[in-house]
Amino acid sequence: MIRNIKLYKIKLRKKYRFIREHMFKDKKLEMDKKILDKICILNAYKNNDTVFTYVSKEIEVDTHELIKRCWTDGKKVAVPACNSEDRTMNFYFINSFEDLEKATFGLLEPKREECELVTDYSTGLCIVPGFCFDYKGYRLGYGYGYYDRFLQNFHGINLGICYSNCMIPKLPHGKFDKHVDILLNDKYIKEIKKERHYETHKKRKYR
Repeated sequence: MIRNIKLYKIKLRKKYRFIREHMFKDKKLEMDKKILDKICILNAYKNNDTVFTYVSKEIEVDTHELIKRCWTDGKKVAVPACNSEDRTMNFYFINSFEDLEKATFGLLEPKREECELVTDYSTGLCIVPGFCFDYKGYRLGYGYGYYDRFLQNFHGINLGICYSNCMIPKLPHGKFDKHVDILLNDKYIKEIKKERHYETHKKRKYR
């Protein structure tokens, strides 16, 4: 039994930050490409016109190539802008990387005055980051709760992406925590709702 969940999560964040910061560049690029390839074969990607995604930092699973791929495939791309006062996020459509600027926590965020605000969260595919995920699709984020709040009101499909060496059997979570619908890493895809595990060598119709 974990007696101090807050301390436990702090230790996990430190552990997985270390793993990511010390990952060989070539290895990271290889895993990023595998993750991107898997995203693009999902029906959840193919069948949605809008992709909601974070803009990755160096230690995160890369989304810059994903964003480029979305534009190539004719999809709309929406990225978050953080509101530090209440720790919420608003998403804005971007049409190029020129629509981004450095903002909260040094993240690249949309230029709010120049980009269109998203008002419809009833559909779409949302790419969800995390320091690590467990096998049930629960995530360990940065600890600020931005995505936890956003996902409560997002009604599309949410996809957690992670490196396979940043997986853990079980994370502590509360009754208001929401697991992702699909969990994906460089080795496998798992649809959480149906608890079905897809090995990468099997040809399946992914959600």
